Amino acid sequence: MQSSLIPERPLIVSPTLAATIGLEEAVLLHVLSEQLSFRGAQRRDGLSWVELGQQDLLDLMPFWAWIDIKRIQQSLQELGLLLVDAGTSRGDSWFFAINQKESVGQTAQASSAPAPVTAPVPRSTPDQPGRASYIAADWQPDHEWLVLCGQHGVPEDFARSLVPGFVMYWRDRGQSRFSWGNVFYKHVLQKWREDQSRRSAGSLETPMSSRWRPGEEAIAILVNAGISEAFIEDAIPEFVLYWRERGEQDGAWNTRFVGHIRRQWARYQASVEHDGVPRPIPEGWQPSEEVFDVLRLAEIDEQFARDKIPEFVLYWRDAGQVQASWNTKFLQFIKFAWARRPEAIGTGVIQSHARDQQTVERDRHGLEAAFRRFTDRSWAE
Repeated sequence: MQSSLIPERPLIVSPTLAATIGLEEAVLLHVLSEQLSFRGAQRRDGLSWVELGQQDLLDLMPFWAWIDIKRIQQSLQELGLLLVDAGTSRGDSWFFAINQKESVGQTAQASSAPAPVTAPVPRSTPDQPGRASYIAADWQPDHEWLVLCGQHGVPEDFARSLVPGFVMYWRDRGQSRFSWGNVFYKHVLQKWREDQSRRSAGSLETPMSSRWRPGEEAIAILVNAGISEAFIEDAIPEFVLYWRERGEQDGAWNTRFVGHIRRQWARYQASVEHDGVPRPIPEGWQPSEEVFDVLRLAEIDEQFARDKIPEFVLYWRDAGQVQASWNTKFLQFIKFAWARRPEAIGTGVIQSHARDQQTVERDRHGLEAAFRRFTDRSWAE
């Protein structure tokens, strides 16, 4: 037998053992059995134990990463073929023992399984209830998971295209999971929704067509807001022409149209109410609330103004004249009527008399002062 110090020493694996427990498990089991022979095993509890560190295992199996060694080791422990003594582990080294009374090397040479195994364990599908494991480098999802993805409309080709990136991501993270199939299933659904959202956003980016018309829902929203259907129809050609000339692409033409019509309708309503065209006063005319706000600022009684409305309307209906703003005319009428009230007139007379008296007194004193100034002869004395 060649020395274990020679790095190119071949590994011999029993085909039957590999078919029973998996090729990776059989390789690791064979390497550990050789170390039990070459490193001088310690006998304890009827088993042979050998101490190996992380770097020892990496040197013995340079074709695997540390995550692969831990994953395969865990698989052998779950099969009951490998024991790891955590109580005597020191730092990054552990004691390993093969869980059988006979030598594993002798068992491998005899092409027999080292322990009774009820069923083969697939090496690339470690998803089993109650067993967390690392993901294998050649991991592939089970057919059942692909069928479940298909029930959500995910094509199988799309799901399989995500496998390499999924495996690389979780191997780099070095985490174990109880069901990699379930993790992959959720990952596929998330990526599928993101892909569909991107496709939907891209499909909505369309230029304005010469035959474009607003949708029924957009028209219903505008009609329910009290906008005339004839006004909406008349605005469509102008809207289409404007956006076709700009050459923009948009995915929400209906939304833009609704906003455009609402603004145009508000401007139209305002122009109708304040177009400046003289009109006769209507029979049931009433001043706007802004008129009474102005009257309150002028400290004119609101009820006084309201009582004058019938008289105002009757006078101008009989006169048959037209005005551009009956609100302004009414304000002038009320201010004039308020100033001509009896109590206002009396107060005005008294105030006017007082002002006249002040003027007379001021003029008299002025004349007396001027007379004294011109007749002053004190300088000649």
